Amino acid sequence: MSEFSNVTVVKEANIFFNGGVTSRTIIFSSGSKKTLGIMMPGEYVFNTAGAELMEILSGDLEVQIAGIDSWKPVKGGESFEVPASSSFG
Repeated sequence: MSEFSNVTVVKEANIFFNGGVTSRTIIFSSGSKKTLGIMMPGEYVFNTAGAELMEILSGDLEVQIAGIDSWKPVKGGESFEVPASSSFG
């Protein structure tokens, strides 16, 4: 999906890692939410409360999910899932 229709965008940015990662919350008419983010090159670790699906629109990265020893390459157009109460970096 390249665009969202009929949504509300929360203008206030979520800013992490001294501005290296920023995001905006998108609210759909159903009440469900998505977060659209931008990450500058760097090394980051995020914690999750609920399970999350990360959809990478562009760029390349390597991700390591807590409890898994190996790093997984992810390219634009791909996604990865993170379990609830976990972390990834």
